[in-house]
Amino acid sequence: MNALFFEYSAILLFLIFAAFLSVIIFLLSYFLISQKANQEKVSAYECGFNPFDDARATFDIRFYLIAILFLIFDLEISFLFPWSIVLGNLPHFGFWSMVIFLLVLIVGFIYEWCKGALEWE
Repeated sequence: MNALFFEYSAILLFLIFAAFLSVIIFLLSYFLISQKANQEKVSAYECGFNPFDDARATFDIRFYLIAILFLIFDLEISFLFPWSIVLGNLPHFGFWSMVIFLLVLIVGFIYEWCKGALEWE
């Protein structure tokens, strides 16, 4: 049990330090910055749109395409790092399943590229 605690104690120490630092930064920003509320600060932010407008208004499809692009890269990174760490110990099934996963993500990226989500006007 001591060996298990010793291995994970660095992670626990890091989490405690991160929580402590987050609380300190939040409290410093709360007490050091002037708190002047105006209409712009207290209004809801909806991607540059007026939040009290018609809900059926149309807007550009690129918002959805950028969201899909973010999900593609977010999924890729979140699965690629652990896979790369254990790559030497994986059987062939683990390797090829990750290759298929990356191919699906590449198809999504090509779809985004063909739809013009990477080009801004």
